[in-house]
Amino acid sequence: MVTKPTVLIVEDEPSQREILVYNLEAEGCTVVTADNGEDAVLLAEEEQPDLIVLDWMLPKLSGIEACRQIKRRAQTRSIAVIMLSARSEEVDKIRGLETGADDYVAKPYSLPELMARIRAQLRRARPSVVGAELEFADIKLDAASHKVSRAGTDIHLGPTEFRLLATLIERPGRVWSRDQLLDRVWGREVYVDTRTVDVHIGRLRKSLCQNGGDDPLRTVRGAGYALG
Repeated sequence: MVTKPTVLIVEDEPSQREILVYNLEAEGCTVVTADNGEDAVLLAEEEQPDLIVLDWMLPKLSGIEACRQIKRRAQTRSIAVIMLSARSEEVDKIRGLETGADDYVAKPYSLPELMARIRAQLRRARPSVVGAELEFADIKLDAASHKVSRAGTDIHLGPTEFRLLATLIERPGRVWSRDQLLDRVWGREVYVDTRTVDVHIGRLRKSLCQNGGDDPLRTVRGAGYALG
């Protein structure tokens, strides 16, 4: 089973934050929280969430500036951001989207609508979670049936190798550090040595190449692994 999606909530109003935490955890998400823009930027890099729900009006650093910094950094620019704001004018919405936000929701918002927008962004960020079929070159992964094939030939993977491939194939070309893969594949609550990642990457590489074909996994020295 692929690990749960992670959502970073950045909201300085405790009651609003608690409501979002409750609903997201009920949806099966892992939730991380911050109450200011500076922590939002730091946690985005440290936690590598799948989605950030980011309030515009925040202490220390505004949400709009936090979004700008997150989208400017190579390690975090691919993270989806939903901007929340009491500023409902069209010019403010345009400003938020131009800063890099993937969606913009005006306050006061409808909770069901916001949750629907969150689910939509998570489907894009973590397609394997919703049972999608994913492809890269001649590799196909069916998350619903837990099947993998290459060039039309079925490949049998263990559960850990399947989760590794599901993570890598969701974002081809992205370099994942060993710590990031540990969090995504093994889960944040489990202690596993980073060398374990190398062992399972080796097994995945062997399985993908067992019937020939180029090695699709790329080792980036000092950084981690990528598909393609």
